[in-house]
Amino acid sequence: MNHHCGQFREMPQTRRDFLKSSALGFGGLALSSLLNDKAYAASGITTPYQHAPKAKSVIFLYMDGGVSHVDSFDPKPRLRAEDGKPFGMHMEPTQFDNNGNTLGNLWEFNHYGQSGIEVSDLFPHIGSCVDDITMIRSMTSKFSEHNQANYFMHTGHGLSGRPSMGAWTSYGLGASSENLPGYVVLNGGLIPSGGVDNFGSGFLPASYQGSIMQAKDPAVPNINPQEASAQLQNNKLALLNALDNETLARMGKHDALESAISNYELAYKMQSSVPELMDISGETEATKKLYCLDDEYPQTQSYGKQCLVARRLVERGVRFVELTCSSIQGSDRWDAHGGLKFNHESNAKAVDAPIAGLLKDLKSRGLLDETLVVFTGEFGRTPFAQGTNGRDHNPFGFTTWVAGGGMKGGHIYGATDEYGYKTVENKVDVHDFHATMLHQLGFDHKRLTFRYSGRDMRLTDVHGEVVHDIIA
Repeated sequence: MNHHCGQFREMPQTRRDFLKSSALGFGGLALSSLLNDKAYAASGITTPYQHAPKAKSVIFLYMDGGVSHVDSFDPKPRLRAEDGKPFGMHMEPTQFDNNGNTLGNLWEFNHYGQSGIEVSDLFPHIGSCVDDITMIRSMTSKFSEHNQANYFMHTGHGLSGRPSMGAWTSYGLGASSENLPGYVVLNGGLIPSGGVDNFGSGFLPASYQGSIMQAKDPAVPNINPQEASAQLQNNKLALLNALDNETLARMGKHDALESAISNYELAYKMQSSVPELMDISGETEATKKLYCLDDEYPQTQSYGKQCLVARRLVERGVRFVELTCSSIQGSDRWDAHGGLKFNHESNAKAVDAPIAGLLKDLKSRGLLDETLVVFTGEFGRTPFAQGTNGRDHNPFGFTTWVAGGGMKGGHIYGATDEYGYKTVENKVDVHDFHATMLHQLGFDHKRLTFRYSGRDMRLTDVHGEVVHDIIA
């Protein structure tokens, strides 16, 4: 405005101002059509798939802290034969540099299923499902410290600030559900070391970051409306929307504001969808028992509820669901630097039967074929002792397993040496793992990109090869 002796005169509208203010009106006509296409409505890419997908969604069972592969899914008789003796290989630097002698397996291994895959007594229920599982016994990581290794497994980068694979999945596939986020994290009590940046959207639009829920009521803080009537809430939302749209008209495209608008709208829809999601009263007693909801161990009940909610989420079109560990008194996640026996037995007791229940339930409902289930930590653990009764971090070779989503069942891929220390056959790094997951979801990991800072960025950076040998 120009000022003339206390009087105000409106400046003529410039062509740029006109185009800015008109953009919402003209754009709205196109947007109303595009919103009918869920892939366009929620995704930044114009081609939902780059080849025929095998999986529609991912359930990511994250074993925060690092499961000892040599005590669970990778049997090594030589460890028991040389228990207590000096370790027979060169030791790489470890996190705490408190290395002892060779530490034998603390649990017996048994053959399961028609495939005869060996699984330890820590996981007898998962063992019953091995004919639907591919054991990848040759995983490696670039990092041996929790924060960096967690970021690496989640985002393909060892530092915070990059988009999580859940965000990439949601970005690529869009939202199949109009009333739930595309990427959900079920917090069982322990967020992985490194914090919520493990679930962030990084340079992708903020609407793709993980939405953290709990498998209980209320699942999300403030999910229940506080207004006295629905009309009052609608009036508030209408005012908020009008103010945001006016700001957009003046300032143009702005991710933080547009994501906020999107999140307001989704939060409103979640007020009805989330309570329905968490209401498991309609599940049969047999299903509740399958997920161990009547178990005497509270952490088994808790993780079982997470697994059941995960199934209900993928049924409703959520693309990526991550489950985190339960808080267990006296046990620091799977991070067994000491007290290995108590640590691993208490954690395995919490997750073993519920995970098996999830796999069996998905299979019985015909959902396992289209749901990729992943079990992994950020690294494995050393075959030699830390002190006398613990194991330190080991990124040089560990076990991850996958089930469903077009993967082979009853299959072992890769191998570590006789001690279980380092990968010696068919090495798989985290970039390869991410590339293979994206492939099953219908994407070429080299083409699923986002332009940022003058470069086409991707989950796998400039690395990664699809591991075709584990695909059915």
